[in-house]
Amino acid sequence: MDSPNQTPDADTVPVIEIRGLHKAYGSLEVIKGVSLTAPRGHVISLIGSSGSGKSTLLRCCNLLEDSQQGEILFDGEAVRWTGQGLERRPADRAQVTRFRTNLSMVFQQFNLWSHMTILQNVMEAPVTVLGEDRATVEARARELLAKVGIGDKCEAWPAQLSGGQQQRAAIARALCMQPRALLFDEPTSALDPELQQEVVKVIKDLAAEHRTMIIVTHDMRLANDVSDHVVFLHQGVICEEGPPDRVFGAPQSDRLRQFLSATMAV
Repeated sequence: MDSPNQTPDADTVPVIEIRGLHKAYGSLEVIKGVSLTAPRGHVISLIGSSGSGKSTLLRCCNLLEDSQQGEILFDGEAVRWTGQGLERRPADRAQVTRFRTNLSMVFQQFNLWSHMTILQNVMEAPVTVLGEDRATVEARARELLAKVGIGDKCEAWPAQLSGGQQQRAAIARALCMQPRALLFDEPTSALDPELQQEVVKVIKDLAAEHRTMIIVTHDMRLANDVSDHVVFLHQGVICEEGPPDRVFGAPQSDRLRQFLSATMAV
């Protein structure tokens, strides 16, 4: 759950806010002035064709990638930068670490540690990074694994689990950090359709709990079902955005109509 240590007006401050972000790899600019807000308890879905900049934007949000221009704020606190352009880097590593511990990311590939049991995978970061009491973390980890439907897999190794089970373990691992927000990068695209539904159910349950989430997805049904706000990226810019009923039910731009026609027909 979100941290209770908040000022009384903290609910009005977006958990994540991006203002005019630019990201380039050399001369190739892939994010071109994108602004995005994730209010507390809201689900934001990023959709768009491959190469539109969705995953890059998410990685910039978590400071896994350095952006060249624009601002990133967490709970109203702006990332401090040093340098300019391609030389721009976060100026305060302690700030980066603090922000990242409150932004748990779930990747397309599950990234579980193969030499650890599922329970150990879920416990590792809170114990080693946050320095929490092991017994307290273990109790929370077991509860979260039960929550995502694999409470009986605590002592199993990652290789013994299906892809859907591994992704649910990765979600439990992210939740065990008790983050302010969850970031999902194509959480179902590496799974076959039957296993996708296991993960989709977990994400829907989290959305119903009003957790703050940003989800990069090719699954339009998931985006429509769980989102408060949908952002359609095209060639590094926001082409269209709005509530899901409007984005999916009454798209305004030809490009979004073409995209939805192609993806919804699959």
